Amino acid sequence: MTVTSSGTAVKIRYFAGARAAAGVAGEDLVLDAAEPTVALVVSTIGERHGSRLGKVLAASSFLLDGVAVRDPATPVPAGSQLDVLPPFAGG
Repeated sequence: MTVTSSGTAVKIRYFAGARAAAGVAGEDLVLDAAEPTVALVVSTIGERHGSRLGKVLAASSFLLDGVAVRDPATPVPAGSQLDVLPPFAGG
């Protein structure tokens, strides 16, 4: 995935409760922004899948290309993978 004439492509993977709320294990997302952020990606997938996923996203953590994201303003380069990790029970 790369920057296309129509936007920036990002791969999204959903785990556990996020997968159930989204109804898919993953998806490819093309964003109009040339330099999207984690916050924009999360907002976009929340709007796409509705309030059930929105509630999960509010409590989730994220990995961008395998690295934990602490700042929602983190840039998401074209071709990146964003993993959505809801809180897990157990320990």
